Amino acid sequence: MTITLLDFINSIISDPALLIIVVLTLGVILVNGWTDAPNAIATCVSTRSMAPRKAILMAAIFNFLGVFVMTTVNATVAQTIANMVDFSGNSGDAIIALCAALFAIVIWATAAWFFGIPTSESHALIAGISGAAIALQGGIGGINGAEWIKVLYGLVTSTLLGFGFGFLVSKVVMAICKNMSRQKTSVFFQKGQVGAGAAMAFMHGAQDGQKFMGIFMLGIFLAEGSADASNFVIPIWLMVLCSLVMALGTSMGGMKIIKTVGMEMVKLESYQGFSADLAAASCLLLSSVWGLPVSTTHTKTTAIMGVGAAKRFSSVNWSTVKEMVLAWVLTFPGCGLVGFLMAWIFMKIF
Repeated sequence: MTITLLDFINSIISDPALLIIVVLTLGVILVNGWTDAPNAIATCVSTRSMAPRKAILMAAIFNFLGVFVMTTVNATVAQTIANMVDFSGNSGDAIIALCAALFAIVIWATAAWFFGIPTSESHALIAGISGAAIALQGGIGGINGAEWIKVLYGLVTSTLLGFGFGFLVSKVVMAICKNMSRQKTSVFFQKGQVGAGAAMAFMHGAQDGQKFMGIFMLGIFLAEGSADASNFVIPIWLMVLCSLVMALGTSMGGMKIIKTVGMEMVKLESYQGFSADLAAASCLLLSSVWGLPVSTTHTKTTAIMGVGAAKRFSSVNWSTVKEMVLAWVLTFPGCGLVGFLMAWIFMKIF
């Protein structure tokens, strides 16, 4: 199933509930631009390989390409997100619960952005809709365990592979360039970071773009009275819309996250930024091919940690790491609880 742009416009004009879902979903995507998308370009901006505005424009373009290419090749991530929760039953309550979940995600992510903490928007999304589904179904039956387990696999994968690949790639680069001129290698890595940053932006679109479009399509199905999102085709106009809104969010608030990830956690040199981007993009590519919905934030930040640790463990600001890990740990229970309470309250009121 899919929907044309004209049919979509007619639907939101005639259906206020769908309009609310669309506004909230776009709000979540906008906040993702604040909190997640800056991770893709944090290193190339912090090492001054690219100016912030040019990096944001590059991120917007490659976010779209990532969404389009990977969705065309393998849309498993979007299918997993849409099917990991059960919003069947009363369609009116289901729409209210989904709206509550999206509202909870915006609150959680905005708070994290305010404090400059790069929390995982992917896990906030997963936790929020899971909490709302539990409230809707009155128990754990609102969760599809077979699909949800992929999230846990993705959590472990993004953390271990990100750190491991970052450490390994950095070690290999240092070994190759050991006897080379530092001036020549710096020029190469500064230019290479642009390509590596583009690859990160591409994979960010491939991963996070699919997640939000999966929820977008679920909302459209619910507004039409169906909770079955097991088979859908994502239209190109939706890919463009999500990419543009994400880029807008990055341009509005991305520098806070860029400062935390690219400057405060590890003082990066150009070869380290290149190594981190290459490692993180490779991990995201593998995860997308496997159909695992992983966190781009976890992957990029742990890759930076691995790169820093490859030089020496003391080069990593572990107090900043501690704050980020605490935010990650709290996201699932915290945002899940907020999603549950919001859905329960909204269903009682409306």
